[in-house]
Amino acid sequence: MIWLEKYKSVLVGAIVIGLALFLFISQPKDNQVVVNANLPLGEGDIPGIEEKEEDDRLALKIFVDVKGAVKSPGLYEATETDRVFDIIEKAGGLLDKANEGQVNFAQKVHDEMVIYIPKIGEEGENPFMNDSSPSQQNDKVNLNTASSVELETLPGIGPAKSAAIIEFREQNGAFKQIEDLQKISGIGPKTFERLQDLITVK
Repeated sequence: MIWLEKYKSVLVGAIVIGLALFLFISQPKDNQVVVNANLPLGEGDIPGIEEKEEDDRLALKIFVDVKGAVKSPGLYEATETDRVFDIIEKAGGLLDKANEGQVNFAQKVHDEMVIYIPKIGEEGENPFMNDSSPSQQNDKVNLNTASSVELETLPGIGPAKSAAIIEFREQNGAFKQIEDLQKISGIGPKTFERLQDLITVK
């Protein structure tokens, strides 16, 4: 008993330290889980990001049909920044009999465009316009009077956007300037750049 009384405080201290070590070792490592959970996710780890980027890339693709006096007529993939010259290069270049004087090489291309390269001495109206848009016929689309069918002849304007244009002018009155077209949802600077020479408000 004398021994127990003498070392009682030492035994109690050892027991307390032992319990503390046991609890520390057996404690779940929640902190590690929290840290891992807070790590920033890469774009590839977020569902839908990769698919959205792929959709955006597909949306930028346009196709142009090249006909006439080129080495390899056919359908070619292009971008909104390409010009007629770029597409002719993709088609292998002009033939010797091509009439270059009737081609606007600097013109920007748009989706569903037909580029027709006439031959030297070819008479009469070309079976295909260099640009299938209304501007080639000196007939711009009037944003204030055009029907949905007429609006949809413009490059990049489908049923949804034509309906939005008509709804805008019904709610806000006539377009005062062609730049007002950019107030329509989905029509940004790039789309307007393609349309500005094809539209009017007069």
